[in-house]
Amino acid sequence: MGAAFMTTSQTEIEIATQPDCWQRAIALARRPDGPASAAVPGRGERVAVVGCGTSWFMAQAYAALREADGQGETDAFPASALPTGRRYDRVIALTRSGTTTEVLELLHALAGRTPTVAVTAVPDSPVGRAADAVVALDFADEQSVVQTRFATTELVLLRALLGHDLESLPAQGASALAEPLPDELLAAEQFTFLGQGWTYGIAQEAALKMREAAGAWTEAYPAMEYRHGPISIAGPNRVVWWFGDPDQLPAGLPDEIARTGGRLVARGRDAVADLVVAQRLAAALGTARGLDPDRPRHLTRSVILP
Repeated sequence: MGAAFMTTSQTEIEIATQPDCWQRAIALARRPDGPASAAVPGRGERVAVVGCGTSWFMAQAYAALREADGQGETDAFPASALPTGRRYDRVIALTRSGTTTEVLELLHALAGRTPTVAVTAVPDSPVGRAADAVVALDFADEQSVVQTRFATTELVLLRALLGHDLESLPAQGASALAEPLPDELLAAEQFTFLGQGWTYGIAQEAALKMREAAGAWTEAYPAMEYRHGPISIAGPNRVVWWFGDPDQLPAGLPDEIARTGGRLVARGRDAVADLVVAQRLAAALGTARGLDPDRPRHLTRSVILP
């Protein structure tokens, strides 16, 4: 048994369009003379990637991937926390709305000193005008406050620009949309998301989606850190969700989780495709709890400070 995927909110409609958006992002990355290829850093450049909220987690994933690929030292920061004493060859700012205050202030501070690139859904925006170069993903823009398709699409674009083979990813996304949500997940009282390397950013984003759309108790950790305290909250009716190949889970961890009575979820798709399942779960839980997944409590589409 389980809940089949039904689009009942704007968030769920946007979740369902992700495979198509990813296909367009991959095609955009293939254009050698396109704006995306011209704006991304070259091999060996020292790069900082910044964002806020969801975009920060996508920045973490990309930074880990780029550095692991040997393409250059790459750091990820919240836009408000870029160390002012560090020198970078390029700063990439990820922002759906193009209006986030911290991102805009950072771009102004870097003007004339460090080349900047904005990846945004709204190129004709304050951030788009402040950056030295802009990569527009307007086809992935969203109406919902909760980010889903823009976040994954920007990461797919950046991964494709690294040279990753993502041809199977849209099909994996379609599989994640078709998969019923197990009743055990819909009834769980707590979720902990685990990743390692680049998938830790995905785990962070999954936890954020559950908090935003469903008001759920969620946490996220690098998998090797889970034993160092967080496993103490595991137990019956609680879920530990691993993003990555199940065979790459830390040795002995599945047995340790089983002894707590907790449920281990490890599907084994590409982590971006498995994030789709977590997004769907967040929207479904929010609706079941009487919340509006499109407009979470206390949140707006963009944080614009006075």
